[in-house]
Amino acid sequence: MAAKVIRLVMNLRTAGITDTAVLAAMERIPREIFTPKQMHDQAYEDIALPIGRGQTISQPFVVAFMTQALELDDRTKVLEIGTGSGYQACILAKLCRRVYTIERHKPLLQGAEHIFNELKLRNITAICGDGMKGWPQQAPFDRIIVTAGAMDKPPQALLDQLSIGGIMIIPVGKTGQQVLRRYKKESDEAYAVKDLMPVRFVPLLPDIARSSEQADDPTDAERMG
Repeated sequence: MAAKVIRLVMNLRTAGITDTAVLAAMERIPREIFTPKQMHDQAYEDIALPIGRGQTISQPFVVAFMTQALELDDRTKVLEIGTGSGYQACILAKLCRRVYTIERHKPLLQGAEHIFNELKLRNITAICGDGMKGWPQQAPFDRIIVTAGAMDKPPQALLDQLSIGGIMIIPVGKTGQQVLRRYKKESDEAYAVKDLMPVRFVPLLPDIARSSEQADDPTDAERMG
């Protein structure tokens, strides 16, 4: 497994991930424990993998790219929307002071929390909830990362919970036309907005998921093109 990890990190560096702290976090977090056992042999391939409930663990390049774009340090307080397997939250936890993460699928959240405990990551707080509403009780946040696609713009509640000078990374657009976008909050009304790259993510949905719910299209969270 070690050789596969090293190869993945080298490939990420070649693909443009230059932040050495991000690369070190990707090397230290064992991706296979977030994937179904039958897919462990693919855990260090640069591909998205299904984790159940119509959701995926994102392509490693996308995880690394989004993490790098957040510009984290050990004082940063981060809100993650879409815990999923917990992989992205664990990467963040190695790089920032505190991670707050919200997942709408309770079974996924329970699985992620088990891994947080297994890895002894004590700076992650997770809840099952409506990510589109954010976490007002813990706001403001220095950084917000959204791992599901908003239709045309970020939810206003999330923009409101971003601190002045804070950064949000979020996929925006219809399925098949999504772009990863960076919002930097310059004042209560003004944002510097930059398109980063085309991506493909599951849609950002409201409310807590019903037990019967499963996405019709288990779209991979991956880079396009």
